[in-house]
Amino acid sequence: MIPKSYEKMHVDFPEFMQAYEAMGKAARESGPLSVREVALVKLAISITAGLEGGAHSHTRKALQAGCSGDDLRHVALLTAPTIGFPTMMRAKSWVEDVLDK
Repeated sequence: MIPKSYEKMHVDFPEFMQAYEAMGKAARESGPLSVREVALVKLAISITAGLEGGAHSHTRKALQAGCSGDDLRHVALLTAPTIGFPTMMRAKSWVEDVLDK
């Protein structure tokens, strides 16, 4: 599920979006992490940055990369010492939003 606003950016600013996506691809391919590991890291980044849409998106991408629901819940739990329990609970609910569908 790609958000409509993201699709609209492709229509309105195709060159910008090509460059943006190329940067993401280059970042993913610039190191030794597997697709699965990258997916888990991106979820953790979205959670700690407080990005609900990003957490939803990266939960879906992590599932596609072969991660289990338990893997993704573990990522959420691991954020508690850094971002605090209430914030982790909010983020875990974002993961559950996707897992419950």
